[in-house]
Amino acid sequence: MNFIVFAIAYPLIWVLSRLPMRILYIKSDFIYLFMFYIIGYRKKVVLENLKLSFPEKSDAELRTISKKFFKHFIDLIMESVKAFSISKKQISKRYTYKNPELVNAFAEDGKNIALVGAHQANWEWSFSLPMVLDINIYGAYTKLNNKYFENWLRKSREKFGVIGFKTSDTVRGIQKNMNNKKQAAYILLSDQSPQPHKTYYWRDFFNIKVPVHTGAEMLSKKFDLVVINYVTRKVKRGYYETEFQLITDTPKTFKDYQITDAYTKLTEDNIKVQPELYLWSHRRFKHRDKVPTEFQ
Repeated sequence: MNFIVFAIAYPLIWVLSRLPMRILYIKSDFIYLFMFYIIGYRKKVVLENLKLSFPEKSDAELRTISKKFFKHFIDLIMESVKAFSISKKQISKRYTYKNPELVNAFAEDGKNIALVGAHQANWEWSFSLPMVLDINIYGAYTKLNNKYFENWLRKSREKFGVIGFKTSDTVRGIQKNMNNKKQAAYILLSDQSPQPHKTYYWRDFFNIKVPVHTGAEMLSKKFDLVVINYVTRKVKRGYYETEFQLITDTPKTFKDYQITDAYTKLTEDNIKVQPELYLWSHRRFKHRDKVPTEFQ
């Protein structure tokens, strides 16, 4: 069954991926109108997230952000499809990096690096990182149930030089590289909401207590990784700029959860700049009524 689904979907995605961006954006506009005004896909979830995050904003302001989010979200889907065939020339023009010299300076010093980030703007096109960074780059991914889609997606994300590894293999993979003295940077998107029973730490995110992942902090301390945040902002439709922000190059000097706090605060500040670019379609605050007593 998995192969049949793949065999049906693959030709469609392949054809769409080879269309010019202007055509994909025309399709995006029609899909947006259908999804937002007819189906109403996750409109309630998005508005609830926005109301909780920005209680100072009026209903009209929140509706405006919501509409902008959905327009961007459909664009992102089209851009993710385009990623399967996008060329180096195209992505170099559409996805630029403001200050790669920050990362490259640590790479030249022989440091290993944790590149932390959030599901903001267009994170899929960050697979172009090897084009501007002078270091091996590994990206963690979650295993898909359909192995055919997983293999195709992994090959696509690796075409510019990113080396994919399963999230469950992260510690073993980094340890292996360390043992082999293989210097690398590791992409770790860290804004997902973990299950409460798997959570070690809760903290405020937009003034609401939420469970947060501490894996990036744990890895940075265990392997002495320089922690650098990367945030992507939209310049205009189809064009993005990514900025690198140093969190620390001495992770072992930080007390427990200080790195996680710094990352979470930085993510929140970056979201406020362009709130419509964050992935609001997930229930970001679904565990807010499950906060353990010690974190209340």
